[in-house]
Amino acid sequence: MEIKEQSRGKVYLVGAGPGDPSLLTLKAKELIEKADILLYDYLCNPEILDWASDHCTKVYVGKRAAKAAYSQREIEEMLIAKATEGQLVVRLKGGDPFLFGRGGEEAEALKRAGIDFEIVPGVSSALAVPAYAGIPLTHRNWASMLTIVTGHEDPQKGTTAVDWEALAQIKGTKVILMGVERLASIAHSLLERGMNPQTPVAVITWGTLPNQKVVTLSLEDIVQGRHPGFDPPAVIVMGEVVRLREELQWFEKRPLYGQRVVVTRTKEGSARIAKKLQELGAEVLEIPTIRIVPISLGDEQIRRLKKIEAFYDWLLFTSPTGVEIFFGHYLRLTGDIRGLKGIKIGAIGLATAQAIGRYHLAVEVIPEKFTSMDLARCFLGQNIEGKHFLLPRSTMADEGIVKFLTSLGACVEQWALYDIQPETEDVRGGREKFQKEGADWILFASASSVKYWSRLNLSCPDTSLLPKIISIGPQTTRALQDLHQEVYRESKIHTIDGLIETLLEEVKRKKKD
Repeated sequence: MEIKEQSRGKVYLVGAGPGDPSLLTLKAKELIEKADILLYDYLCNPEILDWASDHCTKVYVGKRAAKAAYSQREIEEMLIAKATEGQLVVRLKGGDPFLFGRGGEEAEALKRAGIDFEIVPGVSSALAVPAYAGIPLTHRNWASMLTIVTGHEDPQKGTTAVDWEALAQIKGTKVILMGVERLASIAHSLLERGMNPQTPVAVITWGTLPNQKVVTLSLEDIVQGRHPGFDPPAVIVMGEVVRLREELQWFEKRPLYGQRVVVTRTKEGSARIAKKLQELGAEVLEIPTIRIVPISLGDEQIRRLKKIEAFYDWLLFTSPTGVEIFFGHYLRLTGDIRGLKGIKIGAIGLATAQAIGRYHLAVEVIPEKFTSMDLARCFLGQNIEGKHFLLPRSTMADEGIVKFLTSLGACVEQWALYDIQPETEDVRGGREKFQKEGADWILFASASSVKYWSRLNLSCPDTSLLPKIISIGPQTTRALQDLHQEVYRESKIHTIDGLIETLLEEVKRKKKD
């Protein structure tokens, strides 16, 4: 019997960009979503890993504090082995794989082994980080040349691949990557070789990320030690273009720049609010406290849902999650939203109403204050005796609205469509970072997130690092107060957008003070 050779997979050497996930290329994102295995470096943003499928294996192969998880040879052997097994392998490398990323070495190893591969360029930190610092690398009036070098080797050693003599004399802008740990040595070497001691220098740490910091100084300042000290990762820019930063800086001018904010919703909900906060300049610690677990419908519920108009006069929704799960069941069973045309719908607030609106249904009732009891009070003065209400909710929903509507003569039925359980995973390390560095603010969008946050029992080494609390509304505030937590501010509009607007107002006010 003929034995067929096992089909080989393919390796993609992919640039992961400079840090900001939105700077990744579309092709890179598509490959991450399809990958069977991801091999990623230290400077790859953890958010990128969320795009991988559930079946994808993620392997950290980076180096931190001079300690490598795997040697370069081991990485190359792993790429070859996994491709030989027929897997689609994505090798994620910070920045661009062919710019000081050892991508060329890995491509050579794959070529020698007969493994099919492709290169997916990435946005290099050499280009992106200065742009985020407001420093154009070239300018008609200041610089018409650009030189990019690695500072990973010591310019004082006997032999060097970088011609530091030529670098000191060459005109234009100089960008040095991986050189912050040898910055003093580099500056001293350039000065010795004739570079102007007053040459402007910018040292940009954690470029393109919310915690980006920029220090501008002169070459002489570096040699004299007149600077606060720098830790990697950093990009060093030298040249007259650095002077333009004062006029062109934009990244630090966003309204929430310099603010570290903790968000505590579900993993999916945290990601959505985090994106909005990051666009406003905040550094976001995603520490999900809860997860939503849908509950299957019973036989009687299925029977009623198929002929819902025969059983209910009103549908009242108290959360967007309840809306999504309810309509998911309903459309799966009936396939036609028109079966609800005879039923009136109420929503606890604007976010819930917007979720309903996505199904092209009108909302008859929204209270001025977005609480379940205020929703119930909307029916005061109405004749609802004998009317049948259905409330699709969570297992943790309070009974106040049911008791109130029942007291008005209504027949109320609750369906527990989902359970709220504690989130056990901390994939991005938000909990560890919070305990080490604290935060400026923490946002709570539900009473359940308060409950499970308290169970995490996260502490900071310094009480000054504890964040100020902003609550989305009265129920969340009560839950916090029950736990003796001081609420700094409650949002007037009880929605996520209202919560963010409240944060913006407070940050603006504190900056004025």
